[in-house]
Amino acid sequence: MGHYEPRSPGTGKSHLATAIGVAVVKAGRSVYRCSLAELIEALTKAEREGRLVEKIRFYTRASLLIVDEMGYLPITPGGANLFFQLVNARYEKGAMILTSNRGFAEWGEVFGDPVVATALLDRLLHHAVVVQIEGASYRLRQHADLIPEHTRAHANLTPPPAPRRRGRPPKNGAVDHLNG
Repeated sequence: MGHYEPRSPGTGKSHLATAIGVAVVKAGRSVYRCSLAELIEALTKAEREGRLVEKIRFYTRASLLIVDEMGYLPITPGGANLFFQLVNARYEKGAMILTSNRGFAEWGEVFGDPVVATALLDRLLHHAVVVQIEGASYRLRQHADLIPEHTRAHANLTPPPAPRRRGRPPKNGAVDHLNG
């Protein structure tokens, strides 16, 4: 497994996952979307109330489960195990999209248990397509000068270069909006 750098916030991970979810709904399939923190909170509550099997069954019914914001908030004790139980129940039965600002090498730290993280990755990466999104935050680009210098040094806030137009020049002297 290669080395993965943390993904910057604001690069479109959640937006892309939601757009795929919308396309799945338009295709007539069911989608459930939540953050990892919300998911673990719901599973923890269900376990406390003796309804864990029922709650896991609920999350396995959707054709696509989108789990957003993995790695942003700390996982509660026991939360990694509950998430593993859900992933295991969906394994090879239903699609999942996970968004994370953390690389796979950091998942032991994210979940507080390297053994559970390895078991999760084993199931999640089997049959997976991994999309790495790099770049500047769409939300912070226009306000980069307001970010403190020590924070800015660790964040990619410079906008990417404009895409180059390919093909013939625009007809009728139209302005090329991509390059200026």
